[in-house]
Amino acid sequence: MFSFLDLNEVEVTLSFHKNTFSIPATHVLVLANRDKQWLLTKHPLRGLEFPGGKVEVNETLEQAAIRETFEETGARLENLEWFAEYMVNDVKPFCKVVFRSTVVSLETNVEQFETEGPVWVTLQEFIHSPNLSFHMKDKGMKKMLEQVMLDESKWND
Repeated sequence: MFSFLDLNEVEVTLSFHKNTFSIPATHVLVLANRDKQWLLTKHPLRGLEFPGGKVEVNETLEQAAIRETFEETGARLENLEWFAEYMVNDVKPFCKVVFRSTVVSLETNVEQFETEGPVWVTLQEFIHSPNLSFHMKDKGMKKMLEQVMLDESKWND
């Protein structure tokens, strides 16, 4: 496990082992790629970030990951796999599961995204982007990206 303070000074614990935390996950984050590029979305207030969000009632974590990614980017996913999970020890703590996936297609006719739509970047462009959401700049994201780079050949076609 890896613990750190996020940019809001809230303690966060990251784990690359399933079911580490005692509370069920209620949020998802999706690290998806295609052709050596990673799928981000542009949040109108926060900036560039991986797609994700809250799990709805009667929805599995996997269903939430697929739905949130489509609603924010128009992307259809395949090979969705559990990657990590983390707990944010805020006033009301919550747990988020991180998935890895491959983008199979991108719907360009989606009339209204919840965000400003899809953005494709290489891993190096992501690391050096000045437009990242504060969520993408903390030590936990850096740790996840280190793990991604260790396993990059499996995920980049």
